[in-house]
Amino acid sequence: MVLVLRTSLSDGQRKKLLETIKSWLKDIKIAKEDEWGQKTLSYKIKREVSGYYTLLTLESENSVPLDLEKKILAQENILRHLLIRRK
Repeated sequence: MVLVLRTSLSDGQRKKLLETIKSWLKDIKIAKEDEWGQKTLSYKIKREVSGYYTLLTLESENSVPLDLEKKILAQENILRHLLIRRK
């Protein structure tokens, strides 16, 4: 799962947001967390010209909680997200 966060967030706010997202994942193991840092966006998203990218590699036999996407979309500090499933 790749998350693009607002760059206006402080380090503490960003870490708190990521901890909240991790708590939504419940029984899903986070195998790897990789912070790609701030990058310029190809186009403005919610009036932002850059975003802070974070990659979470998840491992689970179970599916991702159904309400996860709704919770992510409700967060105004998450500009975009991408969840890709590998078998």
